[in-house]
Amino acid sequence: MYSMLVVMTILWSACASKKQLVSKKEDKHEVLEVLRRTNNYFMNKWPDTKKPIYTTRWRPSNIWTRGVYYEGLMALYKVDPDKRYYDYAVDWGNNHAWGLRNGTETRNGDDQNCGQTYLDLYEIDPQPERIADIKKNIDFIIASGQVDDWTWIDAIQMAMPIYAKLGVMYDDEQYFDYMYKMYVHSRDVEGGGLYNREDKLWWRDKDFVPPYKEPNGEDCYWSRGNGWVVAAFVRVLDLLPENQQHRAEYLQDFKDLMEGVLATQREDGFWNVSMHDPTNFGGRETSGTALFVYGMAWGINQGLLDEETYRPAMEKAWKAMVNEAVHPSGFLGYLQGTGKEPKDGQPVSYASVPDFEDYGLGCFLLAGTEVYRLLDNQK
Repeated sequence: MYSMLVVMTILWSACASKKQLVSKKEDKHEVLEVLRRTNNYFMNKWPDTKKPIYTTRWRPSNIWTRGVYYEGLMALYKVDPDKRYYDYAVDWGNNHAWGLRNGTETRNGDDQNCGQTYLDLYEIDPQPERIADIKKNIDFIIASGQVDDWTWIDAIQMAMPIYAKLGVMYDDEQYFDYMYKMYVHSRDVEGGGLYNREDKLWWRDKDFVPPYKEPNGEDCYWSRGNGWVVAAFVRVLDLLPENQQHRAEYLQDFKDLMEGVLATQREDGFWNVSMHDPTNFGGRETSGTALFVYGMAWGINQGLLDEETYRPAMEKAWKAMVNEAVHPSGFLGYLQGTGKEPKDGQPVSYASVPDFEDYGLGCFLLAGTEVYRLLDNQK
């Protein structure tokens, strides 16, 4: 009787384990399906990679909004190497002559963001024109000695990973050193310092540093702005050598920020546009939520964030976006338009169309590829 019970227990455990593996496999494929669907929606809508972006206003298609999309596309390409993705990105670079919106002496991170994809594509196929302008621009910044360019926290994500990438590609510490000086200016000097170590969150720019307050009397922490800083940490830490002088400091700042983020998640899995005032244009918002999922999933994958603490929040947020924000067509809902604070880009709803769709999809693709890797690592 005992032997039969043991055998039955073993068989039951084997079946349960197999069921778990099948479930994980299905989950992984479901993640890839939604990434393909949302990306196909966008590629079909914007087949001309040179065409300027126009909705309520005009922008060239090599500015930051489109650049963030291509960050996400290149992340997708790494887990789903469809040649269409690579060709679409190369076509974008070629159509802009691998240039920056305002030339090689621009100091604007919004202009420089395209360089992240240019450098990724250069690593795949080292054509000199792919790297020439972005390297010339960053070398110009370093030669100037000016370190106060990143006056708004979005710029940290737009530009900081480029310095890290060039430092690795050229094995040159000057890129790492200058990146650190610019980062410290934003964190500790700009507006008295844009990072609040007490709340472990970032003010968007000096205009939001106290005495500025939200309607409920709390400090104003904009979710997508904090999401940009999360993404910057992920992309920089993913590149920096383990023994790089400032890596440990970036890592601690990342971990602290993720604590501040975790504490402000909504019950439904999303984050509000205002992280400390849910009454100020409250409601689901996809871009900030996606960037926080990106940071959590990457941190778990790298063994840097405690899985028991962060995985439930990450899974709840990912499932909420997939179930509530993604349309059957692949269009993303609950996406706040461009701006810098809760009131901008409103209204935000399931059906509302933001002024630019590209950056939100980029954030979603970054998040989804890390979720996919997490599931893939556990196959």
